[in-house]
Amino acid sequence: MFAAYAARIDRDRPLDGLELGERPAPESRPGWTTVQVKAASLNHHDLWSLRGVGLAEDKLPMILGCDAAGIDEDGSEVVLHSVIGQTGHGVGPDEPRSILTERYQGTFAEQVTVPRWNVLPKPKELTFAQAACLPTAWLTAYRMLFTNAGVRPGDSVLVQGAGGGVATAAIVLGRAAGLRMFATSRDEAKRERAVELGAVEAYEPGARLPKRVDAVIETVGAATWSHSVKSLRPGGTLVISGATSGDRPSHAELTRVFFLELKIVGSTMGSKDELEDLLSFCAATGVRPVIDETLPLDRAREGFERLAAGNLFGKIVLTTS
Repeated sequence: MFAAYAARIDRDRPLDGLELGERPAPESRPGWTTVQVKAASLNHHDLWSLRGVGLAEDKLPMILGCDAAGIDEDGSEVVLHSVIGQTGHGVGPDEPRSILTERYQGTFAEQVTVPRWNVLPKPKELTFAQAACLPTAWLTAYRMLFTNAGVRPGDSVLVQGAGGGVATAAIVLGRAAGLRMFATSRDEAKRERAVELGAVEAYEPGARLPKRVDAVIETVGAATWSHSVKSLRPGGTLVISGATSGDRPSHAELTRVFFLELKIVGSTMGSKDELEDLLSFCAATGVRPVIDETLPLDRAREGFERLAAGNLFGKIVLTTS
């Protein structure tokens, strides 16, 4: 079957390790099911995998891709939950939690095999492409906002780095839930898009906000960390799920953190139950993932290049037909 896979690890030039070509079809195994992939979406996790983060050399070649929607062995339309092992379903009870491609072949292929427990029904209201955007970036944003930030309708939230998958999802989900969303971006066009999606206002990174917010959604890391901390009201919450600009800020703002009794919460992916809730939320409210571009699988390299350059707003989706 045709697939996009990591053939080599290259920390400095990650795309040099990306190959497109034939790979063996997945073999059946007890407790697992094979899904015919209709659509899969790109995440920064895929780029990090090509750098060897979370992916060991002895696992190569590894088909990339964590997110997918498709048709299962019973002919049902399904969405995949890409966290494997957190409950012991489909794998040994002592296996630690991992994201699909850290241990098992991924979704950038015509077929993928996953534990049956990791398959959820796709709502009929969502297309395959829309559903394929949800299991990583949108689930991460959902958990950050509604599980870890502790916000309620009417509260204010700052999203750093509008344009990325998680940031875009947070703006759309927050607006739909009655939150006052603010955003930042270095790019004027992305700031305009953020407002179109529902942000009250969008600013350049580091800009002073009209008032301090109840929570900050942080995925950028070092470049925006100080601004994120300074933007919080006393007792506010900073939720972080990524550090695309690096994980070592020049100023940690520790004095402000303890003096204002700020809360800093780490957040990674989400649970199967949260994904089920997210799917229902989208189906019921009309909220849909923001898709920047849809490409056939054989043009996956173009998608990776745009993701690496940061030249996108929303998700890039790969389709198999």
